[in-house]
Amino acid sequence: MEKLKAMPVIIGGMVFDIHATTSIPSTFKTTTPGKIEFMLGGVARNIAECLLKLGTKSFLISALGCDLAGDLLLEQWKSAGLLTEGIQRGLDITTASVCNMFDVNGDLTAGVASVETIERYVTPKWIQQFKTIVYPAPLMLVDANLSPEALEASCKLATNLDVPVWFEPVSVAKSKRVSTVAKYITFASPNEHELFSMANSLSHENRFSPIRRDQDKMNASIESLFKELKPAIIVLLEKGIKFVLVTLGPDGALLCSGIGPSGLKMCLAGTQVFDGNRELFDMVSVRCPTNQYLCPKPYKTSSQLFVMHFPALPATVGRVSGAGDCLVGGILASLCSGLNVMQSVAVGVAAAKAAIEVETNVPYKYDLSAVADDTGRVYNAARVLFHKSML
Repeated sequence: MEKLKAMPVIIGGMVFDIHATTSIPSTFKTTTPGKIEFMLGGVARNIAECLLKLGTKSFLISALGCDLAGDLLLEQWKSAGLLTEGIQRGLDITTASVCNMFDVNGDLTAGVASVETIERYVTPKWIQQFKTIVYPAPLMLVDANLSPEALEASCKLATNLDVPVWFEPVSVAKSKRVSTVAKYITFASPNEHELFSMANSLSHENRFSPIRRDQDKMNASIESLFKELKPAIIVLLEKGIKFVLVTLGPDGALLCSGIGPSGLKMCLAGTQVFDGNRELFDMVSVRCPTNQYLCPKPYKTSSQLFVMHFPALPATVGRVSGAGDCLVGGILASLCSGLNVMQSVAVGVAAAKAAIEVETNVPYKYDLSAVADDTGRVYNAARVLFHKSML
């Protein structure tokens, strides 16, 4: 393989998605009128596509079958000008697929995933072939569709090469795979349910369960919501994960660090600006002053919990299926362009808003000016929610 420019490495699923949306409220144990759509998906693939549309090319490591679904996924990848060397193909491989069901409001109600191909073929041996690509990378993202063995091999490879690792939990069931790799992870991006699942797995207990949302809690403040999430967040941080981004849907996101605000500044310290989008960097930098959220009173102890809340933006919901992936993709693209973590999370929230308003997993195109404007709104509405010693 010829020498390539440094770029983020994404390892995980390329998936053929089947989306079924009801046009009236569904009835138990019978069919419901609606529409069925086919689209290109997979957590890793969606994130990589979002990165590309925000101006950053990535190197994707995955597997596809020599079937119709695999041909469609690969053709789109080639037409976008992205490298395909990391995508394994074979006659004995069946392309991963997922069937998602949505209600009349576009919210996911159920889904079935058949992604064993990712576990079976994206092996430690396959990943190790791309060590020379990982070596100069600004970061590596792994999604939890990988087998535990492949997850551990990926994280060890990145850590040995001093490359930060982002862990994307994918689902409640697969988020438990964090248990053997937590010590290697720089970033993790669970939603509320995945957060509790990860905390239970890491603590080897079953003490955390999803928050029951009665009418009072539906209208609860972000402070009271954080109070219920805090014990699980601390488990992840104490097990070695440096930054936990808890995605909360319409309540926005919580960026949590166990090493205080100075740790946010030092994220990716020592790396250069990689093949990211200079236009995105310039537009966001003007709207989001870098020193706006630096805390003036650092603690003497390094064990401190620092939490920032980034609010969601109002959006007309088309479908929510790709919003979380685009939030992560927006953050990664921003980090690679040279923006700091807090600016990057604001970009991620803006990128997620654009994804919510369309019916595809990733918007066909991002308007960078609109993304930057939305980023400024999120960044200027963000606030420090908590900053105290964890001891």
